Amino acid sequence: MEMTLQLHAALGRRTGPSLGIFSQPPLQYKQITRIRIMPQMNAASSGSDYPRRRTRKSSIPMTKVAGPKGFAPRPQVRSDTQKKDLADSEGKEVSETSAPSDYTLPSPEISVTKGIGQEQITGLGSQSGVSLEMSDEIKDQRHGTEDTDEKALLGMFSTALDDNETDRQGAKTDGDGISLIKQYQEVVYNSGEIEDEREVVYNSGEIEDEKEVVYNSGEIEDGKVADIDEGPKDVGNLTEVDDRDKYLADEELGSDKYLVDEEPDMESKSKQKADADALEQKQRLELVVEENFSRGTKVIIFPEEVKSEQSIEVLLNRSLTVLMSENDVFVKGSFNGWRWKSFTERMHKTDLKGDWWSCRLYVPKEAYRMDFVFFNGGTIYENNNYNDFSLSVHGGLDESSFEDFLLEEKQKELQRLAAEQAERERQAEEQRRREAEKAASEADRSQARAEVDKKRGAFQQVLTLAQSTGTVWYIEPSEFKGGDRVRLYYDRSSRPLEHAAKVWIHGGHNNWTNGLTIVESLIPSKKKDGDWWYADVTIPERALVLNWVFTDGPPQEAKVYDNNYSLDFHAIVPRSVSEEQFWVEEEHRIYTTLQEERKLKEKALREKVEKIASLKAEMKERTMKTFLTSQKHIVYTEPLVVRAGCLVTIFYNPSHTVLNGKPEIWLRYSFNRWTHRSGPLLPQKMVRSENRTHLEATVKVPLNAYIMDFVFSDTEYGGIYDNKNGRDYHIPVSGGICKEPPMHIVHISVEMAPIAKVGGLGDVVTSLSRAVQDLGHSVDIILPKYDCMNLSNVKDFHFHQSFFWKETEIKVWFGKVEGLSTFFLEPQNGMFSIGCIYGRNDADRFGFFCHAALQFLLQSGSHPDILHCHDWSSAPVAWLFKEHYIQYGLKSARLVFTIHNLEFGIQNISKAMAYADKATTVSPTYSKEVSGSPAVSPHLYKFHGIINGIDPNIWDPYNDNFIPVAYTSENVVEGKKAAKEALQQRLGLRSSDQPLLGIITRLTVQKGIDLIKHAIWKTLERNGQVVLLGSAPDPRIQNDFVNLAKQLHSSHGDRVRLCLTYDEPLSHLIYAGSDFILVPSIFEPCGLTQLIAMRYGSIPVVRKTGGLYDTVFDVDNDKERAQAQGLEPNGFSFDGADSGGVEYALNRAISTWYDNRQLFKSLCKCVMEQDWSWNRPALDYMELYHAARKI
Repeated sequence: MEMTLQLHAALGRRTGPSLGIFSQPPLQYKQITRIRIMPQMNAASSGSDYPRRRTRKSSIPMTKVAGPKGFAPRPQVRSDTQKKDLADSEGKEVSETSAPSDYTLPSPEISVTKGIGQEQITGLGSQSGVSLEMSDEIKDQRHGTEDTDEKALLGMFSTALDDNETDRQGAKTDGDGISLIKQYQEVVYNSGEIEDEREVVYNSGEIEDEKEVVYNSGEIEDGKVADIDEGPKDVGNLTEVDDRDKYLADEELGSDKYLVDEEPDMESKSKQKADADALEQKQRLELVVEENFSRGTKVIIFPEEVKSEQSIEVLLNRSLTVLMSENDVFVKGSFNGWRWKSFTERMHKTDLKGDWWSCRLYVPKEAYRMDFVFFNGGTIYENNNYNDFSLSVHGGLDESSFEDFLLEEKQKELQRLAAEQAERERQAEEQRRREAEKAASEADRSQARAEVDKKRGAFQQVLTLAQSTGTVWYIEPSEFKGGDRVRLYYDRSSRPLEHAAKVWIHGGHNNWTNGLTIVESLIPSKKKDGDWWYADVTIPERALVLNWVFTDGPPQEAKVYDNNYSLDFHAIVPRSVSEEQFWVEEEHRIYTTLQEERKLKEKALREKVEKIASLKAEMKERTMKTFLTSQKHIVYTEPLVVRAGCLVTIFYNPSHTVLNGKPEIWLRYSFNRWTHRSGPLLPQKMVRSENRTHLEATVKVPLNAYIMDFVFSDTEYGGIYDNKNGRDYHIPVSGGICKEPPMHIVHISVEMAPIAKVGGLGDVVTSLSRAVQDLGHSVDIILPKYDCMNLSNVKDFHFHQSFFWKETEIKVWFGKVEGLSTFFLEPQNGMFSIGCIYGRNDADRFGFFCHAALQFLLQSGSHPDILHCHDWSSAPVAWLFKEHYIQYGLKSARLVFTIHNLEFGIQNISKAMAYADKATTVSPTYSKEVSGSPAVSPHLYKFHGIINGIDPNIWDPYNDNFIPVAYTSENVVEGKKAAKEALQQRLGLRSSDQPLLGIITRLTVQKGIDLIKHAIWKTLERNGQVVLLGSAPDPRIQNDFVNLAKQLHSSHGDRVRLCLTYDEPLSHLIYAGSDFILVPSIFEPCGLTQLIAMRYGSIPVVRKTGGLYDTVFDVDNDKERAQAQGLEPNGFSFDGADSGGVEYALNRAISTWYDNRQLFKSLCKCVMEQDWSWNRPALDYMELYHAARKI
């Protein structure tokens, strides 16, 4: 952030009224004080002649004052030695202070506009400038005048005027402008009977003779004129006062102009001291300019030592620069390497010897350096031969402190911008809300109007039927209105109810608008001309017409109706409101109802969205804590969440690393992936912490850090390193002003959920990409355009471009899939127009696709940081990239290859492993299980296992349209109970409280089909229920399960159901309604079924293999293993691949359901609160991507 330098006053500006010594009250002190004005020279210049100043006339009148009683002059008898000693001792305070100069700046609060060369002499410091004046009487003393007339007292300091009048009256020099300071004068003020005296002495330090003027208040009567004791008369050439000035002074003072009637106060003393400082400062500046002019110096800074929070004078010898013929001269600059408070100031020509131009600048408190150039306001610059001019500043911030200051300022600026952006978004959202409300309100009114029109049309038909013939029914009285009590008669003879024991009326009004509003039992009437019954009825308010039927009983019990042959009975309310008014009110009522209903729905939706966002945020926070504590046995920090600008302590336990047993451990660290401006910081020797198991070191985290990087070594200068197998240790930093630069990742894959999904590969590509994109990185996906693809899930699908490769045109389409930028490649040779994803010459088709994908990246000018290819199908990308494309425009990319299943395409996988920069598989345990494979074993140094995750947006029991009740961990018991009842009802199972085992799988040997069969029978044996959903790609296995289904449905039809197909909505209901989910895989690289089950609060029962072992921790056997991962036990597991193993786990699970329901319910809640999304895997993949980029 840059700020314009505050303009300060130029030299020579008037800063206050011009006052002489006698305009202040007379001094009255008990001691003597001397003030000396003498040139202060550097050692190098002490021998040179001090520059002379032109004398000038003053137009400042003397102020009239009255003398004190008993005032009389008294010569002070004292030896020269005594006077000198006294002056030396008592004048130290003033003599040690730099005298002001008329070429230096005033205090920051004074605004000055004129430049050097004007008549005003303005000093540097906290006081305004002053000028030295001498009266004619004192001037006469220099020529031997013995007159003691009071005019000798006119020698004094006063503030000179710098306006045009003063400029016009500038005095001409007499050649000896500094002779005054070569005299030693003493003025003593004595008041009353006080014996002590106060002296004001001006001494040049070179002249021995002194002149002493004594004011004694001793015994002089009021109104007397003080005598002046003359001293030596040679006082040099003094500034003359013209006749006008003398006349004005005399007129002002009158006859008592030399009387002193008040005591001088501290303000007078301070002013005199400032005047003296100003004169000395000017003399010093003249001396410096004189010396530098003779040396040919271009630039002078005065004072020479530049301090912060002070003003300085910048002088330029224009004649020695490229600006020598320019009329305008400006200085442009900034502070601290052109990073703080830039400024541009006009310079003014001075009256100093030579072609000197000057201006004043204020140095801010944050400065440690000042950088500047000179120019003519256009394009001509004096810039020190392109090196700029610079000077050091003392007393301000140092460079390191300034960097911290800048970061703090940037943080404040970012906070301000964030607040402004939040306010803009709030206002925009409010505007959108108002517009949406307006549109919805108009829609509600239109709907209300349409409903009224529809009702009105039907109402008119009813009115034609609302005529009483008096033979079946009639009402007394005939005139009535809403709220009246009337009697309705009904003759049931020859009607459907003529033999009914009871007669009831079921009625409403306004064409049954509000349903049943009249329900009464009729009683027999005494009328003799028929079988009349009657009931007293209250007419509903706002009724235009009554509607009713007669029946033989109350609602829910009636069996026989008389509904006027399906036309119902109707009667007009005679004294109701007008029909027009009724319909106006009806439209308003409908409109109000619609609005209330809509607002309730919107509120519920808004609360649901907020709840989902809150749950996601809480889950991410828990995941981050788990991530940070996952290696607590080796390294962790306090606080756990590292914040920018704060101290953090790193704890390290070397006993589990290569540094075990080393006598010293050194922390080597930096920030922002080792790219922080400070670079790797000095190593710190770690010390033993209080827990004795870890070593510790404390460091300061800068405000511009977004991640902390560190490794450990056994010596200060290197030695053996623990760098986490080449990946280094990294801890995220929150609250900083910088964010991690986004990385560009491109996935090249043949599957992508939901548009081209066959197995788990498609889920991984989509979900991983979304999770990484949510971290702020840029992700693209390149996919074949299959003719069997469902493009309804692609947003903004359109043609992008086309290119040729190997004489084949390849059309490129673009669209958004699940918010991800996706490019679809469509070769015009028909390779992907075969009606399926796999099954026809796959190696050739996918090899062509991999080459085309790289060619597309090259021709489109893309420069990704990471190319990520998956499984055997896109493995060719690895070697094609390294052999053909890395030299041609894609050299910045690094290649990552992921094995999803080693059982397929081993030759391609082996070759890709050799070319990849980094390789992964889908779980740590599976990476160990395949480490002995010839395709993997040579490359273990770059091979890592990262567990897969699930998409929490797809699998979310709180936002799932396929289950009856939305639930979270807070109401998991109620939610799962409702889902179980819905599942039992849908599949025709007994609706009872029994343990329900769910199985959702592909029916293959890998998935443990024999163990599945055994588990079904065992669950039924334990009086449980079983639901299986899945199909077999192998027809023999499919037929086998078809026969099993027939057998089971026949023998246990109310407790088991095998659905041998794929049904997405049913799978959601099974996950939610099951108590347990069985996954008995013989091998399982990762497995998503157990993760989805836990998301829905179902307890997994799994075999310990691959990703199943990495994600399921046995309730009875894995407590310590779970705690090492920052988790709680979450399921039941077994080791073997036989019936005994699955029985061991399944029996314990069902027994828990029967015998310890409270533990079972707590397990359901626990597994729902564990994060098995892509939050954690995405962080691990980003670490891997960064490690790949270091290669």
